[in-house]
Amino acid sequence: MGAPTLAVSRRPSGVARGIVRTLILVAILGIVLYPLIWMVGTSLKSQTEITSNTGLLPEQFTPSNYTDGWNHFDVSFARFFANSTMVALLTVVGNAASCLVAAYAFARLRFPLRGFWFAIMIGTLLLPQHVLTVPQYILFKQFGWVGGDWPYVPLLVPQFLATEAFFVFLMVQFMRGIPRELDEAAKIDGANAFGIFRYVILPLSRPALVTTAIFSFIWTWNEFFRQLVYLSDLRDYTLPVAMTLFIDSSGQSSIGPMFAMSVLSLLPVFLFFVAFQRMLVEGINTSGLKG
Repeated sequence: MGAPTLAVSRRPSGVARGIVRTLILVAILGIVLYPLIWMVGTSLKSQTEITSNTGLLPEQFTPSNYTDGWNHFDVSFARFFANSTMVALLTVVGNAASCLVAAYAFARLRFPLRGFWFAIMIGTLLLPQHVLTVPQYILFKQFGWVGGDWPYVPLLVPQFLATEAFFVFLMVQFMRGIPRELDEAAKIDGANAFGIFRYVILPLSRPALVTTAIFSFIWTWNEFFRQLVYLSDLRDYTLPVAMTLFIDSSGQSSIGPMFAMSVLSLLPVFLFFVAFQRMLVEGINTSGLKG
């Protein structure tokens, strides 16, 4: 008779813990989403209301901020979207291809000083990007890549040379978790190093590739400093650089259109993340935790 009573007495406490847990999660979600909601609300406020109304919702909706921001410059904002999309997609291709090949060499091939060169590569993660900007700019200037007919060369060429040590390390750790018996079986079937890479490593590295692609796209889409350094023509600007043009030299700014374009610039990243969210979680769970 005592056991059912004990089970019934425990049930309300379990429900209470569930309610408290839900309330905590809702509170955290509200804190996280508050800046985004505030930005969307501000994009619909007039110029005068932005400075006077700090609430989430506008008192008077001003959807014209979106059309004003889209046509604010001599170049349509669609041009900036196209530039950012091109740079981000080519960066994804370059990072995925080059880092995968470099990781295969470090993880599966034998060559002199392999451990030493791998340590040097990992050591580059300790260098801030701003420290490398000046020597890179001088080098690319000597190559004639800066200010040329296609100004995106300095931004894209390094991505095809496996310069992102983080992604190389991510893939190396993932490949170390792939059983070497598969390599031996492929060798018995007559496969060389390229055949092992093509038919064994590449198909099994899909989670690591997806993780690399997602982070490469998001980081490149939001990158500002390197794009500001190498892009000088208005028609070549990407979205992060174009956003700075809403503030002129006298300090006057078009805040409403700027927030409106900021909201639009977040949509591709949001949709990209939503589309590949499951693959991203799978890649994080299976990459970098083995070996």
